[in-house]
Amino acid sequence: MNHTSEEDTVDEAAGAEFEQLIHRQLELLGEDPDREGLLRTPHRVATSLAWLTRGYEMDVQHVVNGALFDAEGASNMVMVRDIELYSLCEHHMLPFYGKAHIAYIPNGKIVGLSKLPRLVEVFARRLQVQERLTEQIAGAIDDVLKPQGVGVVIEAYHLCMMMRGVEKQNSKTITSAVRGLFRSDQRTREEFLTLAYAPRV
Repeated sequence: MNHTSEEDTVDEAAGAEFEQLIHRQLELLGEDPDREGLLRTPHRVATSLAWLTRGYEMDVQHVVNGALFDAEGASNMVMVRDIELYSLCEHHMLPFYGKAHIAYIPNGKIVGLSKLPRLVEVFARRLQVQERLTEQIAGAIDDVLKPQGVGVVIEAYHLCMMMRGVEKQNSKTITSAVRGLFRSDQRTREEFLTLAYAPRV
């Protein structure tokens, strides 16, 4: 398996410009960017942010990469729960992190299970708001699989609430997006939510 490093995600010219901006930012914060501890900080921050927002360079179809298979009569709910996600709030560029729970009901096709976490990465690794992130994941699965229904729940902690502003350390934000049978059929929706919030083994 090929692993992309932070360094691989940075265009050289853009990276140099980015480093200059971060150098100036350090000055505006009242720091000396030329002191020993900060000499490499502009470079580190530039490569880190490129890595954390690499979803802009990712494409849903490329991620799925043909990993669609005949459902062979399967019509029961497929769920992958507790998919770890990390993103950046677009309002303060501070991290939020948590877990996504994804389910769908096949309509002739299923997708390789490992592709669902990869789809989460496509949209999480951008500047985001949790509400849009949830909808984008559900929409991508709906577009790729054309299932009978899809449901996505995200539970996340936001550092913009924990480190600044209201400084509430234990508040968790929960968002959901449902399509097809998950929206129109109450029993299907209840089954999905029950599975999503069932006690962890």
